[in-house]
Amino acid sequence: MAGEGDGPGTEDPSVTLFREYLRLKTVHPEPDYDAAIRFLERMAEELGLPMKKVEGHWKYDPFAAVKDADGNIYGRGSQDMKCVTIQYIEAIRRLKAAGKRFPRTIHLTFVPDEEVGGHKGMETFVKLPEFHKLNIGFALDEGLANPTNAYTVFYGERNPWWITVRCPGSPGHGSRFVENTAAEKLQRVINSFLEFREKEKHRLNTSECFTLGDVTTVNMTMVKGGVAYNVVPAEMDVSFDLRIPPTVNLQEFEEKIKAWCKVAGEDVTYDFAQKHMDQNFTCTEESDPWWHAFSSTCKAMNMTVKKEIFPAATDSRFIREEGLPAIGFSPMNLTPILLHDHNEYLNEQVFLRGIQVYERLVPALASVPPLSGEE
Repeated sequence: MAGEGDGPGTEDPSVTLFREYLRLKTVHPEPDYDAAIRFLERMAEELGLPMKKVEGHWKYDPFAAVKDADGNIYGRGSQDMKCVTIQYIEAIRRLKAAGKRFPRTIHLTFVPDEEVGGHKGMETFVKLPEFHKLNIGFALDEGLANPTNAYTVFYGERNPWWITVRCPGSPGHGSRFVENTAAEKLQRVINSFLEFREKEKHRLNTSECFTLGDVTTVNMTMVKGGVAYNVVPAEMDVSFDLRIPPTVNLQEFEEKIKAWCKVAGEDVTYDFAQKHMDQNFTCTEESDPWWHAFSSTCKAMNMTVKKEIFPAATDSRFIREEGLPAIGFSPMNLTPILLHDHNEYLNEQVFLRGIQVYERLVPALASVPPLSGEE
């Protein structure tokens, strides 16, 4: 190729700079944005220009950890989950400094990939010998903030189903009334899913007893198909994100999906990108030693606890699939739920109070006497 051997000494500096920037791998799914930022920071310095990194619609740089006059600490991860990481560490630091020892071993695990399904993280880890050697009796995992004075505790969670429905049809020219098209089938599929969505939304809005974790949410997230304006496509696909409570019969629910596809038309099929079938609960009866240790400690600290099914998905589901009890809990009351949102923040007093909560909870859980069947 012409110019292939040109280097910094023989080509225009602007071309050299352009080629340097092209070498940065900023494509998804693993873009190296850090390298791109370092490059742009260097350019700003060379040009004597100010540079400010901003994630859209944030009051402050989301990685500057700004603390405002009210003590609110802004940053990506302030609620999900860098807060709990440091609260765990500081609680353990204080317990060790006080010379505390307990009948049970306390393990801190920091596992990647939870946000993208956990397949290379906790789902893999729980199958490894290293996990089983830990001899786990009980697990604490992440929860959510609560805008009220109460603390939300999650004892189960909905199963995520990521499904793509494929609608084949007759292709043809865009100027004709082509029969049996993929779009017609797609429309019927979408109507079936979204009609069910409205019914579940109505159930949630008309029952004071229900929280989001008690109903099935349905959201259409992707539509694919077509190559040109004037070509009727031979196939169109639509994808949905379903979150199904553990109280739903999953086999019957899948039969409902099959029926929707059959009604939509001939040869409509579906496949799953993710299909979790775990319907395990963690017991929250006072007769359960783990729950009693947890709840009695909260009561002793005058904490109001609200039990719910987690509306999304966490690594707890993989732990429960192994037959182990797990509670999702983040000690963040009086805090709006802002995980994954702009201006995510946590007040410093709520954060510090959380350390005190773990400083009491961890010893209580680590002091539960040996249970039947434990080694």
